[in-house]
Amino acid sequence: NTMMKLCSDVLAALKGKTLATAESCTGGMIGAALTAVPGASKVYKGGIISYWSEVKQELLGVDPEDLKNLGPVSAQVAGSMADGARRALHTDYGISVTGLAGPDGDEFGKPVGTVFVGLSTRSKTVARQFRFYGDREDVRNQAARAALEFILEEV
Repeated sequence: NTMMKLCSDVLAALKGKTLATAESCTGGMIGAALTAVPGASKVYKGGIISYWSEVKQELLGVDPEDLKNLGPVSAQVAGSMADGARRALHTDYGISVTGLAGPDGDEFGKPVGTVFVGLSTRSKTVARQFRFYGDREDVRNQAARAALEFILEEV
């Protein structure tokens, strides 16, 4: 399934609803992929690229204690990021990605390829952990794809 087809499927599934993204390790790849589809603006409002913890905290409202105690690559932070994006951009859905694309793991012992995807709606926030393999680009591509597939599963 091509990225363009996946994005088209996501946009169709969210018809009549709106989506915001919060991206860390993917650095805007999800937003770029979605906006490659004509008519994406009917659903996709925008996103926040929150590469630094300060941005996660200040723009997305992620709890500094979670960042300190669990690390930015955690289920709790992924959920808060998705929730923060949804609130900041006033959308029906928020999707987030935070992970370790390499070359290094984190100080909490999580290996390269560890990625969390968060999804937020008005009624629930869920997060899922993934482990991807390959180089930095492989991990980033798989993370972006996983986030889009997660939307399709949850909508």
